[in-house]
Amino acid sequence: METTLRIAIQTKGRLNEDSLLLFEESGIKLIEGKRRLISSAKNFPMEVLYLRDDDIPQCVADGVADVGIVGLNEVEEQQKILDIIKYLGFSKCRLSLAIPKDVEYPGLAWFEGKKIATSYPAILKAYLAKNNIKSDIHFIAGSVEIAPGIGLSEAIFDIVSSGSTLVSNRLKEVEVVMKSEAVLVANSNLSKEKQAILDELIFRIESVENGKGKKYILLNAPNDKMEQIIKVLPGMTSPTLMPLAKPGWSSLHSVISESEFWEVIGNLKRNGAEGILVLPIEKMIY
Repeated sequence: METTLRIAIQTKGRLNEDSLLLFEESGIKLIEGKRRLISSAKNFPMEVLYLRDDDIPQCVADGVADVGIVGLNEVEEQQKILDIIKYLGFSKCRLSLAIPKDVEYPGLAWFEGKKIATSYPAILKAYLAKNNIKSDIHFIAGSVEIAPGIGLSEAIFDIVSSGSTLVSNRLKEVEVVMKSEAVLVANSNLSKEKQAILDELIFRIESVENGKGKKYILLNAPNDKMEQIIKVLPGMTSPTLMPLAKPGWSSLHSVISESEFWEVIGNLKRNGAEGILVLPIEKMIY
C-alpha cells in the first residue's frame, strides 16, 4: 500500500483559501468528494483533512494527521508537542489588546484588575504575568469583540487583521502581544517514508515562494556595454550571457525583484540595453 501524507487544514475561511492556493501553485491537484471532510490528491501521495483551526494542533500532535497548516497563534495557545517546519508567510495577523474607543489609555497598567474577554487565555495569561499585571481573564469561544458592548468585559484580547472589526464595535487596539502567520507543523514522529513526502512538499512550496515577487528579464546590448549593465543589474548570481547573430552584441538573462523593477529598467536603458523583455516567474528552483 502506498504511503500517504495526511495534512490537516482549516475547513473554511482565509487560511483554507490560502492553503488550497499553495497546493495548486505547488502542482498538487485535489479530488473533491461529496462530503468535504477529506480529499485525496490525484498526482501526489497526500490527502487533506479539513478541520476547525483550533483542532489542528491536537490532531497533528496525536498523529491523526501527519502535518498541518495552522496559525502560529493556535500553536502558541495550545502548546502541543509539534515541530514547526516552516513559516508560510500568508494569513498574517496579530493578537492584540483592545479597549473601548472613548476610554483614555495611559499604558499597560490600565489592565490591572480589569476583566478581559478572549479566545486565547493561555497566550494572554503568559503576557500579563510577564508584565506583572493581574487581570480577570474571561474565556469566550467566538465573537469576542462584542463583549465590552454588552457589559461582559472591559477589554478584549483577540486576532486583528485590518482592524475594521474593532472600529465597527467602537474599540481601539492598544497593545500588540504577538504577530502570527500560517505555519506548517508536523508530528515529531514521522516515518522515513512520510518524511520523504514532506521534504518533497517543502521543496515545492519553497520553489513557489522563490518565484514570488521576481521577474525574469532578457535584454540585448553591445558587448562593450555589458560590464556596466551587469553592475546595475541585481541578479541571483552571475547573469547569463549569450552571443547574438549581430556581431559585437549579446543577450543577457537574469532575475530581478519586482520592487526594484522600474528603477532597474531605467538604469538598463541609460546604459545601452535594448529590446528588454520582462516575464513573470511561476517557480524558481535553486
